Amino acid sequence: MKLDILVICAHPDDAELSCSGTLVKAINEGKKVGIVDLTKGEMGTRGTPELRIQEAEKASKIMGLAVRDNLGFADFFFKNDAEHQKEVSRIIRKYKPDLIITNAPEDRHPDHGKGAQLVVDACFMSGLRKVETFEDGKSQEPWRPVNVFHMIQSNFLMPDFVVDVTEEWETKVEAIKAFGSQFFVGEGADAAPGEPQTFISTPQFMQFLEARAREYGQRVGAQFAEGFIKSAPIKVNSILDLI
Repeated sequence: MKLDILVICAHPDDAELSCSGTLVKAINEGKKVGIVDLTKGEMGTRGTPELRIQEAEKASKIMGLAVRDNLGFADFFFKNDAEHQKEVSRIIRKYKPDLIITNAPEDRHPDHGKGAQLVVDACFMSGLRKVETFEDGKSQEPWRPVNVFHMIQSNFLMPDFVVDVTEEWETKVEAIKAFGSQFFVGEGADAAPGEPQTFISTPQFMQFLEARAREYGQRVGAQFAEGFIKSAPIKVNSILDLI
């Protein structure tokens, strides 16, 4: 299956938190969109890897994804090395996306910046015809996406552009709350009773997400928006394409 957009990010829930409104908008426009999580988030304070996978499946249905995979890299301990780059290259060649979205280039969680650079490097590798990868025993053809964009996560970063997700906001919130073991889902509705509170499990974190989206939206006259950073110059045929 060829995808229009593929998100490759470190943890289940990274995409939901940072770019799910944009993904839902693209899906509603008829685009094929998928997510590949690098890890199962097994080092997370709350929940279990098995539960995170179930939550990711629920969120995927809410968003309407065409596909969701998990590469099973070691949470926190994965490396940006040839072995991991080659596995990410395999998945890029499998889905042949025109656009890849990945983690923030720097962030509070070290996996985010590390994962971002891993994906950027793998995008270049996947275009090298002398690097061999295989899917179902068959040699894959080289593929390099047209653009790679970074989502913006916990730390504030100035976006290169923002996407108006006002109409998609409620679906985004629903997809985030699919990860009930991780986030605040409503008064008296702790989906992980007895688990310790974390930076992301409080009501204040959900308020922060809304405030960030409102801030980005305010810059462009929208109620809610998601911000992105380009990893390289964006080619346009005419400057008027940017209007």
